[in-house]
Amino acid sequence: MQLNTITNQTIALAGIAQAAALVQQLATTGTADTVAMETSIGSVLKIDSDSVVDVYGGSLDGLKLGLVQLSEQMTGYKITNPDQARYSASLVFLEQQLSGRKDMLKTIQAGIEKAQSQSEHFGLLHENVMANLGDIYHSTISTFQPRIMVNGDPMHLSNPDIANKIRACLLAGIRSAILWKQCGGTRWKFLFYRKKIQTELQALLKQPLLK
Repeated sequence: MQLNTITNQTIALAGIAQAAALVQQLATTGTADTVAMETSIGSVLKIDSDSVVDVYGGSLDGLKLGLVQLSEQMTGYKITNPDQARYSASLVFLEQQLSGRKDMLKTIQAGIEKAQSQSEHFGLLHENVMANLGDIYHSTISTFQPRIMVNGDPMHLSNPDIANKIRACLLAGIRSAILWKQCGGTRWKFLFYRKKIQTELQALLKQPLLK
């Protein structure tokens, strides 16, 4: 499987953008796009996969939110959604810190394996699965500095169930950031391949099932 392609890099970036969008939805409204949520959370539990698309459920339908949000963020010179852009950049930065911590990666993998079993028993978006994934994020990645500060409605942010979902989505963002790196993604590529990524985004969004 050829990982280092502009298509795979764009899909992984859309995964990061989708996680950021879901975090914002949950923090500001208390709810989130169910299809996108299932796809992003499912990507966390997909440790081994045959392709980059397979990480997101085998098709790009569940990644439409991320593709649209990434396209909006990359169009023009003004940042259309500063919070989402900040969450995405922070996730990439935190993944860089995580990559040097093999002990923490082992802890995360053990927690994800537990979540896989839970999801088979309870269902992917069950509160027990969300609580487990939220705890994984809270006890590992959130110990890094700077921590991601999520903006939103205090009522939603103080709700334990919503807080778990937000952390689970941030973990999904880290999963996509790892995938972005595995596909050859780098900071300079994001800056200098901007036009190529935009062109690839438009091509992906024009696929029949995504309309």
